[in-house]
Amino acid sequence: MAVSTRSPHRGRTFALSVLIVVGGIPTGRYIVQAAPRPVAVPIPEPGLAAEWAHPDGTGGAHYSSLRDITSANVRGLEVAWTYRTGDVSPNADGRAGTAFQSTPLMVDGLLYVSTPYSRVIALDAETGAEVWAFDSGLDRSDRVHMMVTNRGLATWLDEAAPGDAPCRRRIFLASFDARLFALDGETGARCADFGVSGELDLALDVDRATGEQRGHYKQTAPPAVLNGRVIVGSSIFDGRAVEAPSGAVQAFDARTGEQLWSFEPLVGVTGTLSDGRTLTAGAANTWATITPDPEHDLVFVPTGSASPDHWGGLRPGDNTYANSLVALRGSTGEVAWHFQAVHHDLWDYDLPAPPMLLDMEHDGETVPAVALATKMGFLFFFHRLTGEPLFPIEERPVPGSAVAGEVPWPTQPFPTLPEPLHPLGLEPDDAWGLTPWDRAACRDAIASMPSEVFAPPSVEGSIAYPGFVGGMEWGGMAHDADRRILITNTNRMAMVARLIPADQVDEQSGGGGKVSTLGLQTPAPYAAERSPLLSPIMLPCSPPPWGMLHAVDTGTGELLWERPLGTMRDMVRIPTPEAWGSPNLGGAVVTGDLAFIAATMDSRLRAFHVETGEKVWEAELPASGQSTPMTYRVRDGGRQFLVINAGGHAGLKSRLGDYVVAFALPQAPPVADVAPELVP
Repeated sequence: MAVSTRSPHRGRTFALSVLIVVGGIPTGRYIVQAAPRPVAVPIPEPGLAAEWAHPDGTGGAHYSSLRDITSANVRGLEVAWTYRTGDVSPNADGRAGTAFQSTPLMVDGLLYVSTPYSRVIALDAETGAEVWAFDSGLDRSDRVHMMVTNRGLATWLDEAAPGDAPCRRRIFLASFDARLFALDGETGARCADFGVSGELDLALDVDRATGEQRGHYKQTAPPAVLNGRVIVGSSIFDGRAVEAPSGAVQAFDARTGEQLWSFEPLVGVTGTLSDGRTLTAGAANTWATITPDPEHDLVFVPTGSASPDHWGGLRPGDNTYANSLVALRGSTGEVAWHFQAVHHDLWDYDLPAPPMLLDMEHDGETVPAVALATKMGFLFFFHRLTGEPLFPIEERPVPGSAVAGEVPWPTQPFPTLPEPLHPLGLEPDDAWGLTPWDRAACRDAIASMPSEVFAPPSVEGSIAYPGFVGGMEWGGMAHDADRRILITNTNRMAMVARLIPADQVDEQSGGGGKVSTLGLQTPAPYAAERSPLLSPIMLPCSPPPWGMLHAVDTGTGELLWERPLGTMRDMVRIPTPEAWGSPNLGGAVVTGDLAFIAATMDSRLRAFHVETGEKVWEAELPASGQSTPMTYRVRDGGRQFLVINAGGHAGLKSRLGDYVVAFALPQAPPVADVAPELVP
């Protein structure tokens, strides 16, 4: 094994002194010192090529068997190349803001990147040089949504086509405005035999998704591809109206674009207004990534809540396929089995993450399993073919509601193992504040509202903890199959939901303060105001850490370790303790013995040891990394690359950018064929 030695600071020694000021009062000085230290980097022997053909990795596991980069040499990682897409906006000048959340694909030596504005760019995966680019023509002045994003692409190889046929390798883009494109992987040209000139309108056959509601029907997740079928869900504004667009899941022929089947998650879910009108609930849509299982002809679909989010009087019952893991037959769209994680959702507890396929030990046998991550911080594990829980699940009583017309479901499912990765509810003594005055205000706020887990929204306000953004989120889980360790990250930010009688809503104010949002839920009798639970100086009332990274043994369900994740330094412009953690969006990838993750509000990419949770490396990114890294080797004997899209999130106010950043270990120095000639 070759060794390369380099000094990252080029012989300089520096000290950074930062004065910490809170409320105008100096409270201390934070000193950082660094001195040059040569880093001995073991260079691995050349290995075999390895592609990354799915944004979330094979089976949603965010895992690579490559082992070039390990805890022994990770300190030697360096930026190999950087590419800028040009697609970035802070939500100004008449343009929607951007969130660069996608994970690239790498097949056939090309790296395929999707941008927030639904462009596709193909790069040489070793050099980062642009090969081609495709623009879907997305309207960049979308002021309805205020922010645009795309989380990735899908690819399919038509093995029945001749080797030199156009579009033998296809790249599928589901654009933000809900069109599906099929592109030639080699050239970026539209596949003329797919749909109309390589394009489909995904809203065309979806109930209530046309006309005035067309703009509320979007796409953010990558399509799933299963045995020649392209399968898509949708992203829907489920807080605007009762009769939101349908959350139908659709499958299309990968060659022609012909619709093959459609799964409707809500059938016959209706309610009656006081004037006698009958309304049909919508949504229960799948905005998270669908996970295909080609071996068993299954697709695992994580659905969201029925509309509207926070008042269910017009959608009585458990809303069966909403908030559910639904296993569909890939060939027919028929339901094989399903599990509802939240009955009659009133908390916007959509299933946010791609289901993850893995093998698990159960009753002395290895069984095909699927893992489900939730906003509540619950992890559920099921037999992939039958839906049998692999750890017991209990239905437990939860609070009722005093709101007229609301009938919450009396129980909710709780896993017995693993234990929840998020605290369930807040007590006044849990209140946190930077000053005694701040903490007292938070304590009073918590004491004034229901704060049990699954406490229904109320006119007075109810605390949701876990909050609307998790627990777990769309970054999903990573799984080290050799060590049977699952890695996932969580948020710990309390939120408040308050129901406002419809005749009292001030649409100009948005229902409250500048940090709140308002869902009109038309024509329900209540609108819903949502806001983070903050102190008078605008810090969270819930105690830190506000972001965590966890490791779970999938064989036993045991929590192996958990660590605070990230800092708030880029937001508050002063050093903050790592023990506070950070809200985070994005996920981890596992390679070697390391889990790499950015996701946090600071612009950092970090590596943690899978077995111990020790942070062994971090690097500054040119923008915040609200995305999930991926890794690959282009050719036999080439370097392993670790790639992340660093572009931030306009909605979170993290540092924006348009960067694709590739890291790699230094190349091994060449070995001379003959001894060098001595020079006197």
